[in-house]
Amino acid sequence: MESWQAPGLRRLPGTGEPLRLYDTARQDVHPSVPGAGGARMYVCGITPYDATHLGHAATMITFDVINRVWRDNGHAVNYVQNVTDVDEPLFERAERDGVDWKALGRRETALFREDMEALRILPPVAYVGAVESMTDVADLVERLVEVGAGYRLDDGTGDVYFPVDDAEGFGGESHYDRATMLRYFGERGGDPDRAGKRDPLDALLWRGKRDGEPSWPSALGDGRPGWHIECAAIALKYLGEQIDVQGGGNDLIFPHHEMSAAHAEAATKVAPFARHYVHAGMIALDGEKMSKSLGNLVFVSRLRADGVDPAAVRLGLLDGHYRDDRAWTDDVLRRAQQRLETWRAATARRSGADGAALLAKVRGCLSNDVDTAAALAAVDEWSTSNGDDADAPSLVSATVDSLLGVTL
Repeated sequence: MESWQAPGLRRLPGTGEPLRLYDTARQDVHPSVPGAGGARMYVCGITPYDATHLGHAATMITFDVINRVWRDNGHAVNYVQNVTDVDEPLFERAERDGVDWKALGRRETALFREDMEALRILPPVAYVGAVESMTDVADLVERLVEVGAGYRLDDGTGDVYFPVDDAEGFGGESHYDRATMLRYFGERGGDPDRAGKRDPLDALLWRGKRDGEPSWPSALGDGRPGWHIECAAIALKYLGEQIDVQGGGNDLIFPHHEMSAAHAEAATKVAPFARHYVHAGMIALDGEKMSKSLGNLVFVSRLRADGVDPAAVRLGLLDGHYRDDRAWTDDVLRRAQQRLETWRAATARRSGADGAALLAKVRGCLSNDVDTAAALAAVDEWSTSNGDDADAPSLVSATVDSLLGVTL
């Protein structure tokens, strides 16, 4: 699948500070130490039934900053992102709108690419759709069945499930109790009430062919994959048996990341699948999480159509810690727009306060679990200070561009 155009990435003098990240599994901040082959990151992408909303954008910006900090430290970054271009939400929206589900997926994926370019997100090295990965997914399900980590229901559907009781360390990523797991499993695409499963939490690996649904041939029988196995298969193919970061919104902690990690670990016997499980907070509008069901989504494309500078959108979403649930309001946007004007005016001056000191401050903030709010405050302080460093405006502009992804 085609990715999007990469923005220019300016080199900064010196090297950055090593990155420390919060790991959901270990419930603390730990150093990120990529190996000799570079950093490997998998971020769960969209199900393309609608346009990019600010919740999507905030998540992608979080991992974009991680990507930029790694690169500032001299690491090569192998970044992979999927597109779940075959799933129930896509079918439901296509049926509602009377369009072909494949055409809907292509249209919304194209709009997502446009939004990512406008927000200056560094593109993944591999941008991979579920449809193009059917052989890889089916092969992984077959592998799990062979090692006893998959079983077929005996109801004639051809459905194959993953037995969580046999998954070593299951629950160690989310740390949720069983009641919480069951609640989230039911709310987030699972089927805890499905008859014939060994455990209500067992996750679908392969869905046998149904009338009126797309399916693909495999040794398992015609069908299509479950959600979690899709990401496990893509990550294993493009990144290997262990990665540095598995990322997404905090609504993916369970079941998606718990299950996909368990699938990968069961197949490879390598644990943990990710050295860091990193999760971004939710974006709320008027006190409510943005969601399709509530109809309160704020779309990046709509803001752009209304003439809002994407750099201001990005600054507004950086103004808070990535792990915190936070609000998007008119005041947030106004503050971001004013900040952008102030920074641009300051970097247009002939001189300014010490630019190297500002670069060091921003690097320090971002190395500390991606503290973008502190980094923004440091640039604010520089912008309202005076100095005779003739190189400062150019260096500060490059710092903000390279590390925060904002063009001044």
